[in-house]
Amino acid sequence: MEKEEIKQALREVLKEEKWISNLTPAEVQLGDKWRDGSLFIISGGANPQEKEIPIEVFFHKIVMIRDNLRVLEAKVNSNKKLADEEKVGLQQYITRCYGSLTTFNVLFRSREDSFKSSRR
Repeated sequence: MEKEEIKQALREVLKEEKWISNLTPAEVQLGDKWRDGSLFIISGGANPQEKEIPIEVFFHKIVMIRDNLRVLEAKVNSNKKLADEEKVGLQQYITRCYGSLTTFNVLFRSREDSFKSSRR
């Protein structure tokens, strides 16, 4: 097998096992009105300083957090060493993280890609 064929086969297995989402971060799209936009962070105090971050960079980081949470969720659920009560406890923390991140749903083009406060 060629290297690319092996990589594609591995991606398919990981998707089937729900260890990664069906969409890669590059396929999740930023809402049109945010394209080429910027996020400005301004510090407080007597001498405020400003930091500009391209929205595309910020959005990519948000999508990566979402995908990493999905991987964590799958690993928790498939872990044989954790008791069911421990899995439920960890799952509740993950669900709360999704809930906290719903603030950023405004950035997603498709509602299907956005954060949900309760998982599936």
